[in-house]
Amino acid sequence: MEINDWKEIVSDFEKPCARRASWQLISTLGCYLGTWAAIYFAMKVNYLIVLPLALLASGFLVRLFIIFHDCCHNSFYRNRVLNQWIGFFTGVLAFTPFKHWRWEHSVHHATAGDLDRRGVGDVWTLTVKEYIEMSRWDRFVYRMVRNPVILFGIAPSYVFLFRERLSSPRANPATRKTVRLTNCALLVMFLIGGLIFGFLPFVLIQVGIMAFAASAGVWLFYIQHQFEGVYWERHEHWEYTSAALEGSSFYRLPRILQWFTGNIGYHHIHHLSSKVPNYYLEACHNSHPAFANVTTVTFWGGFKSLSFRLWDETDKMLVGWRRMREIRRLKPANVIAG
Repeated sequence: MEINDWKEIVSDFEKPCARRASWQLISTLGCYLGTWAAIYFAMKVNYLIVLPLALLASGFLVRLFIIFHDCCHNSFYRNRVLNQWIGFFTGVLAFTPFKHWRWEHSVHHATAGDLDRRGVGDVWTLTVKEYIEMSRWDRFVYRMVRNPVILFGIAPSYVFLFRERLSSPRANPATRKTVRLTNCALLVMFLIGGLIFGFLPFVLIQVGIMAFAASAGVWLFYIQHQFEGVYWERHEHWEYTSAALEGSSFYRLPRILQWFTGNIGYHHIHHLSSKVPNYYLEACHNSHPAFANVTTVTFWGGFKSLSFRLWDETDKMLVGWRRMREIRRLKPANVIAG
């Protein structure tokens, strides 16, 4: 597909619809708040129903994050100011500062699949050569970070509850300011929530929901860029369209999970054009037969990606620890370097 071809195809889906956006926002926010209240009352009746309700609330929070995500791309509504206000509000609910995350995420979109521009808004991924050349301690740290228990269990909560409270030293003053504003808004939310529901119940409910949602969100981000056949190239060979269509998966989920995740499984379309709002991603994918050729990852097939740890530049594929040891044993350093 030529670059001009896909621009013409997606252009029809880059026009936000206020009616669809408003309904999505109101219905999702209403479901989230209603489920949150149900958890509070369930804690007084039977703790056995708290967990499924918390999982349900986390699903609604993931959907709210997708709305936040669209606002960061200025694609949810036509009006930029409206996108910023809704983005800030949904960002507070998702413990994520709007402008700061928007800045980091824009870097991700500009560099996804580029081996020479890793490090901002992505999952830490080393090449085989880089890993072999690290010190023993650094290899231990990398193994820990890439361990599924850490990557999808502990790290997501740390990122959203703590790391997002701090701004990057590379961020400009306006971007750093939104971090402080979000932190203040969170403090107010916890104070008001604590006065209404009690501080301990409010903290337990809010942090519990956030933990589940964060893990689900990190998994979605991981599976959309770490799958068999993914595209990675050095900058001199990197190409935008290939990075979008081959470096981002079509994560085909059951309908109910597709709804909760705001169609973000159509990630190849999103990276092709971030101007397409989430409620048009599926229609855009179905609009042209060329999109049927992108790599499809199924719900169960996606778990295969748990074994991927490093990028092998020689064979241009993600590999696990066992394959890395084979490469190290069979290939000299100059071959590993690619």
